[in-house]
Amino acid sequence: MFDTLTHSLDGIFKRLRGYGRVNETNVRDALREVRMALLEADVNFAVARDFIARVQAQCLGEQVLGSITPGQQIVKRVHEELVALLGGGQSHALELNGQPATVMLVGLHGSGKTTTAAKLARFWKQKGRNVLLAAADIRRPAAVEQLAVLGQQVDVEVLKPNPGESVPDLGARALDTARRQGRDILLVDTGGRFQIEAELIEELTALKARLECRHVLLVVDAAIGQESVSVAQGFHRDVGLNGLILTKLDGDARGGAALSIQSVTGCPVLFTGSGERPENLEPFQPDRLASRILGMGDVVSLVEKAQAMVDQESAARMEARLRSNRFDLNDFRDQLRQLRKMGSIDSLLEMLPNGREMQSRIKDPAAATASFEGFTGKAAAIIDSMTVRERRNPDLLNASRRRRIAAGSGTQVSDINDLMRQYEQMRKMTRNMGKLQKKLRGLR
Repeated sequence: MFDTLTHSLDGIFKRLRGYGRVNETNVRDALREVRMALLEADVNFAVARDFIARVQAQCLGEQVLGSITPGQQIVKRVHEELVALLGGGQSHALELNGQPATVMLVGLHGSGKTTTAAKLARFWKQKGRNVLLAAADIRRPAAVEQLAVLGQQVDVEVLKPNPGESVPDLGARALDTARRQGRDILLVDTGGRFQIEAELIEELTALKARLECRHVLLVVDAAIGQESVSVAQGFHRDVGLNGLILTKLDGDARGGAALSIQSVTGCPVLFTGSGERPENLEPFQPDRLASRILGMGDVVSLVEKAQAMVDQESAARMEARLRSNRFDLNDFRDQLRQLRKMGSIDSLLEMLPNGREMQSRIKDPAAATASFEGFTGKAAAIIDSMTVRERRNPDLLNASRRRRIAAGSGTQVSDINDLMRQYEQMRKMTRNMGKLQKKLRGLR
């Protein structure tokens, strides 16, 4: 989403870092360009103006102008102010107290409320909380069934409305059910409109009262730009918000809404969504997003993502096999599946320092991701078509066996040959890692 802004800022800061010393003219010119880059990214005008004023006030001090590396100092100041603009250095969290803690999701049609409800339920369930979902979007066709299907995917019960039941009455029944069942959290997916209407506000206000709701979260489509800021202001004024969830950050919008919305509304961004899968929801980390926008990467999030996606039992088993210098095609298939869970190549590169530069070398990141997913899917089909003995001892795969496997997996013999070359490279790497581990143990 922030590709254009990141590219613009990268060019500005490269020029700054090229100066041995900077003067006031250099600073003012550079910040004028930064301001234009923010406006082109659809950042709110007042937000961009105040942001530049704060950075300029700091950058024109003697400490920066007299620095040995003034360009880096200015980047540091921009980073600090960007973090502040996004809500501060630490992520915000809801205080989910109460029996149960009640949470309403509100927003316009198409913002992704129902999908986000399932993602949020999954997120809290993994934190050990006992969640009940309630489907209170009774007007959109199939909304209730959509939430029921998503709830089944994340293994969270969904309370459906009874025929003729009003939204406030459903809220009261959901609260009573959650209390009787000893639930920790009651999460309610509400109806939306194509714009804020008096009828919608009245319905949400009545539902909030019947739920005795303490937390109202607005789900905002970041792709609609500055309109999302106006939507947030309207909901905050009429219903009262505790936080925001930005969806579709994996889209191609310019990203200005994400940079403006917290500053304009005063409500913290709590989560961001960047895909349709249940796991594509992350607590919002202002400092990490600021680093990614400035092309510094986000290695911490990358590591956390890897830890969340990797099966710990598989990892322990793989470590044991590395130590004993055993790595067969079953292990290779497991590794490919773990990599596939990590997400698109584009999203992973964003988290690496200088990842944008690596992205620019890939002509079509979406095609590269599709190619990798195609390879992993084909590899799984090939390996699954082998016998247990062949998977454990790939050296058995002669020409006739490869022809049989190709026929069984719907692939070509050349595909099997490609897979085996990849496997041999991985096996060689694991052997070297095993040798290194032995040497390290010997030094202890």
